[in-house]
Parts: sequence; C-alpha cells; structure tokens
Amino acid sequence: MTITETMVGFRGVGKTYPKQALPVLEGIDLELREGEVVALIGPSGCGKSTLLNILAGLTDVSTGTVDLARSDLRSAYVFQNPRLLPWRTVLKNVEFALEQIGVPAEDRRRRAVAALETVHLSEHLDKYPNQLSGGMQQRAALARGIAIEPTLLLLDEPLGALDALTRSYLQEELLRIIAELKTTTLLVTHDIDEAILLADRVVVLSSRPARIREIFEVPFGPTRSLDTIIGDPRFGALRHEIRELLRPEVAA
Repeated sequence: MTITETMVGFRGVGKTYPKQALPVLEGIDLELREGEVVALIGPSGCGKSTLLNILAGLTDVSTGTVDLARSDLRSAYVFQNPRLLPWRTVLKNVEFALEQIGVPAEDRRRRAVAALETVHLSEHLDKYPNQLSGGMQQRAALARGIAIEPTLLLLDEPLGALDALTRSYLQEELLRIIAELKTTTLLVTHDIDEAILLADRVVVLSSRPARIREIFEVPFGPTRSLDTIIGDPRFGALRHEIRELLRPEVAA
C-alpha cells in the first residue's frame, strides 16, 4: 500500500489530569498515515500510553484536537497484559470482541478462527488461557484485536512482559501480521531495537510533560527481520542516535 492519506492528526494535543500540576502531554503534533507503523518511545511515565488512550477514546484531550480521516475508524487495543477471560476458551475470547461490535453469530466463529490462524493458534482453539504459555496468551490477545478488522491497531508494549527469547520471535511474528493487515498502527515500546524493527517511523518523546523531541524515518522497508537489519550499519547508527537522544530524558 502506498502511504499517502493521513488517518489521524494530533494537533497541539495536551493532557493534564486533575490534581496534577504538571501536564502529561504538551503540544503534540503528529500525523499517522494510512498503513504505516509509528512507534512511540520515551522515558517511563512520560505519557506514551496516554496518547494511545486519547486515540482509543478512553480519555479526552485538555488542549488541541485529534482529527480523524473518517468517522467510522475502528480501533483495536492490545495491552501488555493479555487480559483474556479465564472462563472462556481461546476461540470464545476472540469471539467476545466480535460480540461487542455486533457481528452475527454465524460470522463470529469464522472470523475468530481466521484471526487465530493468522497468529498460528489454530490448534489451540479449545484451550483455556491458563493452558497457554505467556507468548501464546499474547498471540490470542492479538488475534482478539485483529478479528474486528481494525482501521487503527493500538499496541501498548504488547510484548513487554515476555522473556527475551519469546519476545524476539514474537517481534518478527508481529511484524509479519502488521504487514499482512496493512493497518495503521501506533506502538508504545521501551525497546529501541523493537521500535526500529517494527516501525516505519520512531517518535522520541521527552520526559514529562511529553513533547516530541524528534521523529526518525526507519530506512529498511516493509520486508525485514532482526537478523537482516542488525548487521546493517544504518541500524547501529540509528540505534545510537535514538539512545543518545533519550539519555538526558531518562536521567530527568
């Protein structure tokens, strides 16, 4: 897909919570273009997740506006914790998301099975969450999100709770899924390597109140893996530049 249309525009967005003197966000200007993946990276507590929550409609802006290309944009939110319903099977967990948007019963199973096939869980449809590994639970959560065929995919450190080995494999799995869906994606991560691997652009935020320090274009194109880019001199240079930009912000 050619990335041309602006799907979401943050215009001077700020957020201040009651009883907190210091704003969380201040003067955020950012466009999300159709089909691209944008990664937000910054110090803990700087407001990355707040931007996701604003886009998901879970909280309002205090200043500025969020402009949407269409009124019918549908978002799916995948959290760090899978948040699966323990009394439902994997299949029924995915079907639950479809129930919430009114998908007819005869279509729910078909779409849920297709989503679980996408994340390679088709052999575990009838298992319960406590019968799955952490990585498999996170795949199920991702399947629940993509089953609704979202226009916007919001990922809040979806792999952050996993061990390093599982995370490395699921990063590439996530890259494949996002490429197949061609869904506009906003990713929150604390991992510079993950941001470079998954994103078309990396947005570096300052410490609170979060402002955009810099936006980096990732030069590797849609077909990539960590193995292929890690030896590229551009990867090391970009990683170093982002790391050095974040250093004083983390210290602050």
